[in-house]
Amino acid sequence: AAGGEMAAKGELLTALAASLGRIGLGFALALLISIPLGFAMGTLGWAQPLLEPAIGILRYLPASAFIPLLIIWLGIGEASKVALLVLGVVYFNTLMTADAVRQVPRRLLEASATLGASRTRVAWRVVFPYALPGIIDAARVNAAAAWNFVVVAELVAATSGLGYRIIRAQRFLQTDRIFAILVVIGLIGLTIDVTLRLLRSRVGRWAQ
Repeated sequence: AAGGEMAAKGELLTALAASLGRIGLGFALALLISIPLGFAMGTLGWAQPLLEPAIGILRYLPASAFIPLLIIWLGIGEASKVALLVLGVVYFNTLMTADAVRQVPRRLLEASATLGASRTRVAWRVVFPYALPGIIDAARVNAAAAWNFVVVAELVAATSGLGYRIIRAQRFLQTDRIFAILVVIGLIGLTIDVTLRLLRSRVGRWAQ
């Protein structure tokens, strides 16, 4: 009933649109950074020892601990919220992408080299297609983390979004509204997960 009331007033749709916009931008930026880095770590011999120690340290730093710094550096607008989401996703997704790339069977690489394929051709015609299902699985796992961080970001100095609606409901002890928003977050997360599963099944039939 509380969810229906919020939907009728337009509050739920407005909050959902704000959160989806943030998560869409932040998650896309995290993927654009992490997939090339992870691919390089998995294919280039020098990239892993160069990047993995730093990423291994950074992934243990709680992204929420950066909120004061992000507010100081970027203000309380959209930039700091998107940056928090990127920080929460990028390091884990980089390492998981690198692991997916390393799963490519060595016999495929040797066969490609025997047939005269260059390293660049092997990377794009053998390694990337084989690793793509694993890369999508990594994105599936980290999409859940992205939702966690977008809600955390909206709890701090936000004027819109599902997290903002949760904190407003908490102030007035409106627990029914909080549960309604949690249900919406769960349904959206399930939709994203199913969509990525379907994408994985289409682009990587051999990995079923």
